Parts: sequence; structure tokens; C-alpha cells
Amino acid sequence: MEELFKTYAGHVALFVEAVAVIVITVGAVQALIGLLNPAGKDPTKPFRRRKMVWIGFGVWLLLGLEFELAADIVRSAISPTWTEIGQLGAIAFIRTFLNYFLEKDVERYEDAQNEAGK
Repeated sequence: MEELFKTYAGHVALFVEAVAVIVITVGAVQALIGLLNPAGKDPTKPFRRRKMVWIGFGVWLLLGLEFELAADIVRSAISPTWTEIGQLGAIAFIRTFLNYFLEKDVERYEDAQNEAGK
């Protein structure tokens, strides 16, 4: 029974990782289109567009990181070894660290954009 559940958890984790890849891919395509699209460029504020694209892509990356962390948690949910727990802890720390600072940067730039737009 445990092996069946472990197999099922592995399939769920793989699906969640696939969702993360799709989320990050959509964000990358959207960012690329935003950078290449000449419409809406303001010559008086040349970096505003890039910052807006960066903020949008950052949000997609944050979402992708959350899905990746969820997949790692699901994968190690069934009777993990101490090695797997250590690996999960290290991965969770790194992804949470990345997520925290990326979210801070996105919030800072969003606040600056909102202030500039008023």
C-alpha cells in the first residue's frame, strides 16, 4: 500500500513540476513579447517598460517557484529518509530565499511605479 501511495505521490509531484514549467514558460514568453513589442514606448521614460516587463516576469517566477517547492514537498511526503529530508530542507531554504528577495524587489518596483504614476 505504501509503494502504491509513493508511486501516486511521484506522479502528482511530476504533474506539479510540469505546471511550474508551463507557468515559467508562459512568463518568459510574455516577457519576451513585452520587450520586443514597440507599442507603448515612452521616450521620456526609457526604462519604465523594461521595469514593467521585469515585474511581470518576476511574478511568474514567484508562482513557478511555489509550484516547484510544492512538488518537492509532495515527493518527500512518504516515509522520507534523513538524506531526503536534508535535501528537501536545503531546496526549501534556497527556493524560499529566492522567493523572498524576488518578492521584495517586485513589491519595491511596483510601489515605485505606482508613486510615479500618481
